[in-house]
Amino acid sequence: KVNTMAIGWGMMGIQWNKPVFIALVRGCRHTYSMLEKNPEFTVNIPLEALDKNIIRVTGTTSGRDIDKFQELGLTTEEPEKISVPGICQLPLTLECKVLYKQQQSPEHIMDEELLKHYSKAPVNIRDDYHTAYYGQIMAAYIAE
Repeated sequence: KVNTMAIGWGMMGIQWNKPVFIALVRGCRHTYSMLEKNPEFTVNIPLEALDKNIIRVTGTTSGRDIDKFQELGLTTEEPEKISVPGICQLPLTLECKVLYKQQQSPEHIMDEELLKHYSKAPVNIRDDYHTAYYGQIMAAYIAE
């Protein structure tokens, strides 16, 4: 099964002399469970103005509940180096294989202001805080 999500927390750079994209995903998200089963992902970026409906659906609904590809009429692009496809409608594609992951924890947050992004109610910490997935960029291309 393929899933997609809008990501607001991510960054790209060099780590261990390798190009990486770091994606931060909350433990309660369907994407988290999928990454735990298959530690590969693509980052898909539009080249033109983005259809706001794609952001709305991918950012507010869960792949547990609906098939976002079917709902949005998205088509997949065969990957070059990993098992996860890209999205033709978001053609700038980074294929990533997870090298390392690190769960955030409240005791390591140095700026109290940052805690406003997390629940104040006692919850399973894995579900509320983010896990940072360091994905080595295995391929980068523009999907046809």
